[in-house]
Formats: sequence, C-alpha cells, structure tokens
Amino acid sequence: MSPEKNPHKGQSPKTAQATWNHKSPVVFSPLFDWPPNPKGFILALTKRWVTISRNVLFLLMAWMVYRFFLQDMAAMQTLSVSWVGPVFLRNILFMLVITGGLHLYLFTFRAQGKRLKFDHREDWEKSGKFSFRNQVWDNMFWSLAGGATTWSVYEVLYLWGVANGVIPTVGFTAHPLVFVVWLLVLPVFTSSHFYLIHRLLHWPPLYKRVHRLHHRNIHIGPWSGMSMHPVEQIIYVSSVLVHFVIPSHPVILLLHLYSRCLGPSFSHAGFEKVLVKDTSVVDAADFHHQLHHRFFECNYGTVDAPWDRWFGSFHDGSDEAIVRVREQRKQMYRKQKPPAD
Repeated sequence: MSPEKNPHKGQSPKTAQATWNHKSPVVFSPLFDWPPNPKGFILALTKRWVTISRNVLFLLMAWMVYRFFLQDMAAMQTLSVSWVGPVFLRNILFMLVITGGLHLYLFTFRAQGKRLKFDHREDWEKSGKFSFRNQVWDNMFWSLAGGATTWSVYEVLYLWGVANGVIPTVGFTAHPLVFVVWLLVLPVFTSSHFYLIHRLLHWPPLYKRVHRLHHRNIHIGPWSGMSMHPVEQIIYVSSVLVHFVIPSHPVILLLHLYSRCLGPSFSHAGFEKVLVKDTSVVDAADFHHQLHHRFFECNYGTVDAPWDRWFGSFHDGSDEAIVRVREQRKQMYRKQKPPAD
C-alpha cells in the first residue's frame, strides 16, 4: 500500500477529475473480449507491427544491432571488455538518445505545449524526497546507473549463453513461423508478467523498501520510466529470462529488452501522442498507467492483457472509479494501522 499522501485529499471527485489537462478513453485489447471479436482480435495482433509505432522502432533497432553491431558469437564465448563494453555503451547511448530526446522535445523545448498532455503541471519537483533534490536528475541517475546496467547485464548473459550453446535459439530462415509467433505473443506475455510483479511490488514490505522510489514520481516524464530501485529493475526486466529457456531468436531477445527498458520512456512520457506541428508521429503514454501514478492502487498491468479488469483493479478515469479507488485505499489503511493500546 502506498504511504504517499493523496494529492486530491479533501477534494470532491469532480474537482479531482478537473485537474487533468487531457484525458483519453482507457480501452483494453480486444484479444480477450467475450463474446469473441474476430476482427478486433486480428487487428490487435497485427496493428502494432504494420503502423508507425515504438514497437516497429524497437524491432528495427533490434535487427540493425543483430545485423551490424554484434560481434561474432565465437568472440562472446569468453566474457571480456572487448565485447561487453560496447554492449553497455550502446545501451546507455540508446537511452540518452530516445529517453533524453523525448524529454527534450516534450518538456525542455515544450515543442507541442500542453497538447495531449495528461497532467496540467509543467514544472518538475525539487525537494528532499529526490536524489540531488531534483526530480529530473534523480530520474536520470536511477535510469542510467541502474536501468541501463540491469538491461546490459541481462543482454550480456544471454549472448554469452548463446555463444556457449547453453541457451537455445532458432534461426529465422529455418523457423519463420516461430519468429512471427513470438512477435504476436510477446505483448501479452510482458503485460502479464508486469501485472504479476507489479502487484508483488505493492506488497507493503516491498513497496516501502523498493517500489516507493519509483512512485515518488506523481508528475511523470520520459526519465521516470526506468527510475527504479535496482531490485525492482532486476525483477521488472526478468521477463526476458523466458528466452533463456524457450528457444527464440536474438532479435526477439533484443526487441524484448528494448520494449522493457526503452518502452517506459514512452509510457511515462505524460503525453498521449508525440506531435510534429498538428501531425501525430507516434503514440506515447497511455491514460491507463497515468492513472496508476496518480492513484497508486489501480491499473497494475497494461491494456494488452485483461488482468486489471478481471481482478477488479481497473480505473478508467471516471468519477465513479475515483470514489471506488479512494474507498479501497481507506480500507487498506485501516487494515495496516496498528491497533490502539
């Protein structure tokens, strides 16, 4: 349970609702609709790979790194600075360019103003709850020092395991169907893993010691996404361990890592879309996760899997949902409050 103060304490739901600068409908993927929606099912599976999106960007990055930047597998059979170093440097550079670029465009230069920005606030917090007493510096430190490091360690271990024949892989030419299935299954798998570990991280002992660092960010931006305690970063990225057991392709592993470690730059961007003048270039944040950072005890997963809807932790941004979530928080506070002497 979050020990943070309710930012809307003492306000009516209507007043709280009015604090949003922009809202968008929270719509879950139609993959799990009942009765089934075949057309929506097919569109949901394929849309992310046939439109301009961060998913396509990450897939192109993964293919280019695999094709042009990875050293020969024989060189990776032994851990050495000659190939481990470039992995770390490349991932730090990716984070600086993508996460830093989004921050500069949306918040430093304010290139699209407040258009499609969820939170009305513009200034970042400068208080003692953040390292260096500065929210942006704090977020950059934890993202680069911890996030990029965790990401790189998983990548190095995978490449070393593949080079030594410890981790199974499949070739794209010989098994193209396996490659395609991974592309289709990955969003649901990562969403399900995120829901499970996120619920775990909200268990009071873990929240207080680990997850609270991430939740210091109520007004979120691109650098907030991977601003986590190192223990949380290890748990969060651990979904890639599936590739250590079930055969996939190194491109799929890289895609998985980029979606976990660069994807939060978009999902925490605070803007629904990135605009160039009046043209939408790419989807960015979603209101579903924005609501989680405002109200804490809701929307633990993503809209790619229905777990929040099925387990009653869904918040759609409505006044009714605000009242329900606040009541749930009150009940949790009462359970955690020690009995009077």
